Amino acid sequence: MEVVKFERQLRLMEQLTQNRSLSLNELAAGMGVTCRTVYRYLETFKQAGFVVQREGGMYRLDPSSPFFKRVSRDIRFSEAEARTIAQVLHSVRDNTSQIRRLREKLAFLTDPTALAGHDVDERVAQHIDRLFQAMREERICVLRNYSSPSGKDTRDRIVEPFQFLSGNSEVRCYEPASGTNKTFKVVRAADVELLDLLWANKANHLPVHTDLFHFSGERRTRVRLLLGQLAASLLLEEFPLAEREMTCQKDGRWLLDTRVCSYKGIGRFVLGLFDDVEVVGSPVFRRYLRDCCNTLSGKWGAPGDAVGK
Repeated sequence: MEVVKFERQLRLMEQLTQNRSLSLNELAAGMGVTCRTVYRYLETFKQAGFVVQREGGMYRLDPSSPFFKRVSRDIRFSEAEARTIAQVLHSVRDNTSQIRRLREKLAFLTDPTALAGHDVDERVAQHIDRLFQAMREERICVLRNYSSPSGKDTRDRIVEPFQFLSGNSEVRCYEPASGTNKTFKVVRAADVELLDLLWANKANHLPVHTDLFHFSGERRTRVRLLLGQLAASLLLEEFPLAEREMTCQKDGRWLLDTRVCSYKGIGRFVLGLFDDVEVVGSPVFRRYLRDCCNTLSGKWGAPGDAVGK
């Protein structure tokens, strides 16, 4: 969890030091997190001594911040230190272009030939930059020579991009030609071209959400659970992000108030710890759980049935 948080803070710092100012929404979209998370990281930067400039809702890190001065004047990585940092970055389960470039830069400190053969990363990074600009300016763009998963269909796709997914490796777009929302792999486009045309279908944009249990979808449903200590501990061990949606109750239990894209993930959790979990409200979810129990009874038989019949 700490490695993921550190990696996000590095990515935010990278965005804020590119000689441009960005809004909270733009920063959040570029990182795939909420505006609240970005604001919390900005406050952390301030506490650490960075000068966070804000003008008209736009943010940037002042290059005259004491930290940057100390880094440029004093910091020197030894080969052993560079290798250690590289190992930490390689342990992060993230293969976005930003993280790959950080890995490459560290590798270059110890091996000047390490950057050979990485031209594809720079191409993808350029695609991401243009898509991000299209989102910020609400412009239509063309995914040139976009290839299908099978590779048999390669053609231009005119789209309205509005959301990055999977660590910026995918982009959610509305395609006017088909009248549907689709998810495209950034790497499958030969090029990304911005057009001088603004979105015309913003009301039809349906972003994809991913819930705590790693299920994704366009719609989310609210579910509330009261968890005992065992259930709460196991939930946090497997899904650390659940902490921000949990509040401690007077009786010592924890209330999980979350929105899910599918009942499958949260349903498995509840059924596995049914004696330590109470569903609060959520009649549709209760019905789903009853159906699951009935299905299991049908598969395994009612209590008291003879084995093998």
